[in-house]
Amino acid sequence: MPSQESRPTIHIPGTTSHTIAPRAGRYSREGSLRYLKAGTGAPLVLLHTVRTQAEHFRHLIPLIADHYTVYALDLPGMGYSEIVPGASYEEPAMRAGVKRLLTELDLHDVTLVGESMGAVLALTTTADLPERVRRVVAVNAYDFRGGIARSSLLARVVVSGVLAPGVGPVIAGVEPKPALSKILQGGLGDKSALREDYVDELLQVGRRPGYPTVARAVYQALPSLIAARSHYPEIKAPVHLVYGEKDWSRPSDREANKRLLPAADFTQVPKAGHFITLERPDVLADLLNAVA
Repeated sequence: MPSQESRPTIHIPGTTSHTIAPRAGRYSREGSLRYLKAGTGAPLVLLHTVRTQAEHFRHLIPLIADHYTVYALDLPGMGYSEIVPGASYEEPAMRAGVKRLLTELDLHDVTLVGESMGAVLALTTTADLPERVRRVVAVNAYDFRGGIARSSLLARVVVSGVLAPGVGPVIAGVEPKPALSKILQGGLGDKSALREDYVDELLQVGRRPGYPTVARAVYQALPSLIAARSHYPEIKAPVHLVYGEKDWSRPSDREANKRLLPAADFTQVPKAGHFITLERPDVLADLLNAVA
């Protein structure tokens, strides 16, 4: 559980917070994982985007909790999951965290839902654990070059600064609220969908000791999300690809994934951007509840 000093400022009605303890021995760098749980029914796991956390799904969880037992994971080092010095944030390490949730809780017949980075992890985890995953819904998969840098000039400048040798760690530790808000709004068709209290929560997490190192490492590891596309053809479970009309991905990026996953269903959400969960949770809820 988060400590008193780092308790989330947002509570999602009906959810409880839990922790998966780190494993001993060679897995000691994995750290503890925090997740939220809500609802009843078959298990559904939610995987968040770059620079966010389980509370990213604050509007979606109440819409699906009558149909599923929902688990919203804080990916390793993010949200209130443990920050472990020297840990990897490459895609395989992130995927290992997701697999820990499924195996430690012994979940079967799982619907895996991820957005952005979480979408890539949902797809690759499904490839690795076919006996546990029933279906996967990948929302705006972040598996193309450019990514958030396509959002705006400000995003390109900030990401380039975070990745720069020498000054990168310093820039990663400086996160003014107006800048973070502007960058996140660049992923929205409806800018008003970004709530101020959510930005405040993200900033609180950003002040956790060691978090700037995590943030920089995640941006450095983004090419590993592109490389992870090689696992998509291994997926046996049904796949639903969801994209916002105004997502950072280009039509060619979406078509490339359609070719890798020719049997996948495909939905494009009109006027929506990269963070569909924030601006159109109703669309995802309708899609998920229809197949519960």
